[in-house]
Amino acid sequence: MSTFASRTVNWFKGHVPTREELERNRWIKPFAKHVLRSDLWRFNRRSVPRGMALGLFVGIMIPLAHFITATLLAVFVRANIPVALAATFIGFPAFLPVIVYAADRVGNFLLRVDAMTVVAPVSQTMQATETDHLLAILTQKGPTVAFGMFVIATVFAAVGYLFTSFGWRWWIGRKRAQRLAEARMREPAG
Repeated sequence: MSTFASRTVNWFKGHVPTREELERNRWIKPFAKHVLRSDLWRFNRRSVPRGMALGLFVGIMIPLAHFITATLLAVFVRANIPVALAATFIGFPAFLPVIVYAADRVGNFLLRVDAMTVVAPVSQTMQATETDHLLAILTQKGPTVAFGMFVIATVFAAVGYLFTSFGWRWWIGRKRAQRLAEARMREPAG
């Protein structure tokens, strides 16, 4: 493993709570039966991409309490909890100004383009269904920035899901190829 990869793994081990730490957390105890299920902590081809997508979405959309939100949502979508928690780091204060700026630009662009369409624009639909208020409450930003954050979070979640899925397949395929090569080397020459 490379130095960067080992430092990254060590950093995540130090910052992402373990299952045992969550067992002792007084806020998680009421949900412990659900949150501490072993299938939510196992790394497999389905739960890891779900955890990545969920963590990226929550990390961008919900600026406060995203660890708790990601953990509870991971239970419902059967996502890997450690991956979901690690992916929420995208929404930490160091990245937040960049995300908010990009969200403002994306929201302004999409709502301006949307206003030029013939059909009912998204902005009118958001106002009629009060979705704009819900997004503003979740993100604690104005409707334009909230809509931009929703779009960015959705795109990041989709790309994260696909990237993790393909990365997982590549990694497993590489491990299998190595095992087969080792098995061929051990075979007696005939």
